[in-house]
Amino acid sequence: MTTVTFLTEESRIIGFDAKGHSGYAAEGEDIVCAAVSALSQTAVNALEAVAGVEPEVIVRSGFLSARLPKGLRAKQRYAAEIILRSVRQGLEDIAKAYPDLVKVS
Repeated sequence: MTTVTFLTEESRIIGFDAKGHSGYAAEGEDIVCAAVSALSQTAVNALEAVAGVEPEVIVRSGFLSARLPKGLRAKQRYAAEIILRSVRQGLEDIAKAYPDLVKVS
């Protein structure tokens, strides 16, 4: 199972941890894992390219962690929140379609 945990502070998303493999298919053929990975990586890339935020990122096999740095300007904070909420929505949609394979909290 893949689990994605969003971290919040005062109702704002400050980061997420995505871990595990869905088990839908063999490695390299798993469309569920690919979807979760694509959204998670898009979050990190969009934070950098769109919001101008350099998140703290840890990547290992089957694990991606991203945290927003402290001291963001209001405009960066707003853009980061939109990106992270959009990614969370996409992941929740995947979890609804594959509830035995993906969990978002």
